[in-house]
This record gives sequence, structure tokens and C-alpha cells, in this order.
Amino acid sequence: MIVVDSSVWIDYFRGNQTLQTERLDDFLGKDILLTGDLILAEVLQGFSSEKAFNDAKRLMSYLDVVDLFGKDVAIQSARNFRLLRAQGVTIRKTMDTLIATACIERNYALLYSDRDFEPFVQYLGLRSALTEQ
Repeated sequence: MIVVDSSVWIDYFRGNQTLQTERLDDFLGKDILLTGDLILAEVLQGFSSEKAFNDAKRLMSYLDVVDLFGKDVAIQSARNFRLLRAQGVTIRKTMDTLIATACIERNYALLYSDRDFEPFVQYLGLRSALTEQ
């Protein structure tokens, strides 16, 4: 199963062609794609027009929306943040730490374009959907 981060969805809805949006196009309709509850909120809050909001909401309604967080993920996220900081890496956004940790804990691959996820791949075993077939 693959979780698609808001960074990829935002590029996708803006029509930006990137390696990640091309990969998303490949996955749509073929693979089991998930989105997280807060990822959904992040994506949808960015639309200024009601039509664009409704179009995106309709497309994303075909995905399974999962609750990514909870007490256990919150605690492990704090541990992961501290482990990365000990490696000399500071993650800029708490949300990215939570998303990465939830994916690690549930063995989901993550499709992302945000560089803050790279240390999770390198040091903590996050599966990148870019490298998986």
C-alpha cells in the first residue's frame, strides 16, 4: 500500500510534471493508494475556488482515507525525531515526522517530494514509493 503525501498531490493538482506526479499517474487505478486524514486536510485547504476544491475532493474520495496518528505514533515520532537529530538531521515539520513514522510503523510506502522524508528512508527504513515497483 502506498501513501501519497500532500507535496505530491499539490504538484499533481497544479499540473506540475515531476517524477513524483508521473509516478502518481502510474499508480492511479493500478495500486492501492491511501491518504491520511491530515494529508487530505492539507491538500484540500489549499484550493481557493469551490470548483477546484470539489474536483479534488471527488478524486480523493476514491482513495482509502486512514487515520495515521494516535498516541503510539506520536510517541514513536518523537523518538524518531530525536534519533535523526542525534545523526545531525533536523526535520523542519512535525507533520512530516508523524507521516513518515506512521508509514514506517504500518509498512506503507510513501510517495513524496518533500526532502524532509529522505532521512527517514536513509536512517529509519521508510519505504519510498519512487524506488518500489
